[in-house]
Amino acid sequence: ISQTHPNASKLPLKDSFTYDDYRWAVSSVMTRQNQIPTEDGSRVTLALIPLWDMCNHTNGLITTGYNLEDDRCECVALQDFKAGEQIYIFYGTRSNAEFVIHSGFFFDNNSHDRVKIKLGVSKSDRLYAMKAEVLARAGIPTSSVFALHSTEPPISAQLLAFLRVFCMSEEELKEHLIGEHAIGKIFTLGNSEFPISWDNEVKLWTFLEARASLLLKTYKTTVEDDKSFLETHDLTSHAIMAIKLRLGEKEILEKAVKSAAASREYYTKQMADGALLPKYEESNIALLENTVADSRLPIVLRNLEDVEEPGDLKIDEAIDAEVTENGFVNGENSLFNGTKSGSENLNKEKSNRETEDAKESSSESTDEVKE
Repeated sequence: ISQTHPNASKLPLKDSFTYDDYRWAVSSVMTRQNQIPTEDGSRVTLALIPLWDMCNHTNGLITTGYNLEDDRCECVALQDFKAGEQIYIFYGTRSNAEFVIHSGFFFDNNSHDRVKIKLGVSKSDRLYAMKAEVLARAGIPTSSVFALHSTEPPISAQLLAFLRVFCMSEEELKEHLIGEHAIGKIFTLGNSEFPISWDNEVKLWTFLEARASLLLKTYKTTVEDDKSFLETHDLTSHAIMAIKLRLGEKEILEKAVKSAAASREYYTKQMADGALLPKYEESNIALLENTVADSRLPIVLRNLEDVEEPGDLKIDEAIDAEVTENGFVNGENSLFNGTKSGSENLNKEKSNRETEDAKESSSESTDEVKE
């Protein structure tokens, strides 16, 4: 449109500016823009921040804030940098899928890498209404997008809580709805220190092991295939990123399978040995503490996507060894293992002053950006 505008003839790039140039320009700007507060601090707007915009990412903490009084972005160095040394900042807790899609690079050894996984309670489940109510009291939808993490444990407190409810027996559901200390039990759903029962733990880890295993089978190549391909082929930067991305997803899924298998074996032994379940008191501070950082419940999960009906499973279907692989695909409108084509809202940090995690971008990315 701009090239046919009456004033286009006066533009110096009229005859040489191409669509690829346009894509590069838009991608460069959209991957650099940041959310900053307006002068009165009442809302946020988008802006480019010279020099700071050029910093590449590394693991660490968000050390950037916005000084409303001086109307400027202020960044504290992650470490002591020497003269002439490249300065890195932490973009936020983003997965490599988000980095590739929104920023155009793959970050090796990403401590926040994860694979999205859609889970839902089937409406045909005989205990659906009870499970939905327990989940609602914990602030968790019956169908949600969760994540399997590269770290140990591979699941968050919210996912642990969901899986516990997903695998509950009718009696266990009643205890969490009308039983003694029902409210307190809701608060410990995401706490790994207080299992519902040994049987419940065995079921949930068996399910997770099966789910991750079947997701692994949806790939046409193995981890070894991908590693070999990277070593033996002359690939474009885009191809390298794509292969690294699927390789990273497989490694996360393999870790999840091993972790789930180990937990399943541990809780099976606890059940066989007749071990006593850990007890808690209403005043016990352990109600709100756990080795998992986000273990406090109820927690309302924001921006969770609904699961397609085929993804909603009954527990007896989910851990049946004969279940077909198609029953575990993450919905028809997404790529396998959560690498969705749509953009995802990133986790927001608590402080509005922090701007690094707000490097929002368009769906287009280019190899002409960071890294």
